[in-house]
Amino acid sequence: MIVHPFAFFDMSVLHFLKNTAVKAVAAVAVCLALSSCGGNVSSPDSLYSSHKPYTRWWWFSSYVDKKDVRDQLQYLKDHEFGGVEIAWIYPMFLDTATAHPDFLSPEWSEPVVYAKRVADSLGLGCDFTFGTLWPFNDVDLPEGDGTRNYHDSVEVARRVYTWDHPKVGKILNHLDKEAFFRYADKMNKGLSEAYKGSKSGVFVDSWEVDTYYIWTKGFGEKFLSDHGYDIEPYMKERTLMDKGNEGVLYDYFKTLSGYVMDEFYTPFAQNATANGAFSRAQCGGAPTDLLTAFTLVDIPETEAILYEPMFSKIAASAATLSKKDAVTSETFTCMYGWTGLLNQNGRGKSPHQGEEQIADLKLVCDALFANGTNQIIWHGFPFNKVGRSDNWFYTTCQVSSDERNNLSGEDLSRFNRYMTKVSSYMRKGENYTDMAVYIPMEDAWIGGPYSEEILSMMPWAGGQYEMRYIDTPEKYKGRQPVWVNGKFLSESSFRDGKLFCGDAVFSSLYVDVGYMDYSSLRSIVSLAEKGLPVVLARSPKEPGRNLHGDYGDLLRKLQSLPSVSEDDSVLPGKPLVEGEDLPDFWCRKDGDKLYVFFANPTSGDVSYPMEYGYAFKDKGSGRTVILNHHGKSEEYRLEFSPRESIMLEISQKGIKRIDLGYIPPKMAGL
Repeated sequence: MIVHPFAFFDMSVLHFLKNTAVKAVAAVAVCLALSSCGGNVSSPDSLYSSHKPYTRWWWFSSYVDKKDVRDQLQYLKDHEFGGVEIAWIYPMFLDTATAHPDFLSPEWSEPVVYAKRVADSLGLGCDFTFGTLWPFNDVDLPEGDGTRNYHDSVEVARRVYTWDHPKVGKILNHLDKEAFFRYADKMNKGLSEAYKGSKSGVFVDSWEVDTYYIWTKGFGEKFLSDHGYDIEPYMKERTLMDKGNEGVLYDYFKTLSGYVMDEFYTPFAQNATANGAFSRAQCGGAPTDLLTAFTLVDIPETEAILYEPMFSKIAASAATLSKKDAVTSETFTCMYGWTGLLNQNGRGKSPHQGEEQIADLKLVCDALFANGTNQIIWHGFPFNKVGRSDNWFYTTCQVSSDERNNLSGEDLSRFNRYMTKVSSYMRKGENYTDMAVYIPMEDAWIGGPYSEEILSMMPWAGGQYEMRYIDTPEKYKGRQPVWVNGKFLSESSFRDGKLFCGDAVFSSLYVDVGYMDYSSLRSIVSLAEKGLPVVLARSPKEPGRNLHGDYGDLLRKLQSLPSVSEDDSVLPGKPLVEGEDLPDFWCRKDGDKLYVFFANPTSGDVSYPMEYGYAFKDKGSGRTVILNHHGKSEEYRLEFSPRESIMLEISQKGIKRIDLGYIPPKMAGL
């Protein structure tokens, strides 16, 4: 995500195939894929085979020199990058006199195709942001395809700064799959040759638009069908978020969530597959069932630190439930705070740009690794002649071929090699987990806007539905709990003492929410009746306006079952890790072996905005832990040198520390 004005996301595959004249054999292939995997139409096993970091590569609107394309890709190859994501943005300094080819024109496509061919020749991946800036927009968007809220008689949302600046883009209606198809048709034509060669990812950034009162044709009728009453009086009077209307707000989000997934994320993923690409998405900020939405795309992506590192656990949980290999993160965005694009007439830079401390960056990536991310995507690399820094993006952090900047040269290479090494271990096998935790989605949907304190710091944030700050329970950290939701629980089974939920297997379920949907409660009761151990930390209420008369009876039934308790007395077995003040960690299970990454304890303090040079406050620390593995318990001492994290390999033979071989130095600026 980047801090820009906001907008939405949002196909019938057959309609798309017809409009783009894809051959019948492609339609058959897509239909077969959809029937076999429920909408996630690419195998993630072949995606991001390189564990090296990627970088977003900002192409400023201009005529692009092919020599510069080759030189920059070679520079990235030489400095341990695995690939790029091309992002097409405004002209540098918003200079309206800068000559440029029209977006998606043949002249625009030529250097894009060249970049893909050079990347292939160098063994680099090459992904594409699926539009100019974000959210999706078009300066020639067809009438009626733009986003709107209930109170707009016509579509009014605009994307002010685009590749075709000073032309203004109209933001796509992300709640209408037919509008998405028409938009995708244009993008696919522009990228048709670039899709060829190695498989590329197409990327959608986070949802950056005011969500409350968002509307689309047919929403009112769908809401009435879903909930049995009319939502429009609450929309007309702007009372949706008034105190006392929390049930209505929940119902609104429940219907809206379906639109977001059915009309945008599912079509987005299907479109990628139909064009021989794969889908990568930041679902963060979307007014939807985030956990399920992340499972709809091939590569779920988180972001840090405009989202807290613990937010990564939602994407990692989705990957666990849907057997996805890679969890990416847009990383290091606005590390030390944010200065807007228009600062100093477009010439301003966010704090400490060019003086970023790699030690601070390492805290962020280590925090991400310890919350389930396993592939880093830098934010980012401005298009420049190699050795120059004439162009820059206004936020930190900036990878640079100009060695006057900190993120360049051998320092950059060493850091990339470190991240590659950790990623390679965090991609082995599959995520370990022992405990499922019911995600507090219902609480988030009725929670309303964030506090003024948060909004003053992050004016682009929406509301608690974004779940930026939720985390699994600290008390059970040693079990590496992952999130589950009502959708997955409704499809689960409990047998042989295990909860089979999606592609994950759990020993227990933890529930600590203020509200729980009726259907979720029924699913949990059914599983607990079969013996599922459930820690029910408090008694939830039913959300929504129209309540079920037997909700209380169901809840009391759940509480009376022998496998259900308010405390952990019903939990089977020991946690993987025991100890006081455990550092954040993440574990992968690969056959007989466990690979456990313990982040430096200082990384647990990472939050936006980071204090410059904060990493150097770490003086080193130690923790004694008990590792329960392969039927035995072993005491182990974790000794963290300053700015160091720890990787362990645990097998039947015992515990071995893997030398990660990297502690970042103090750099210019401190």
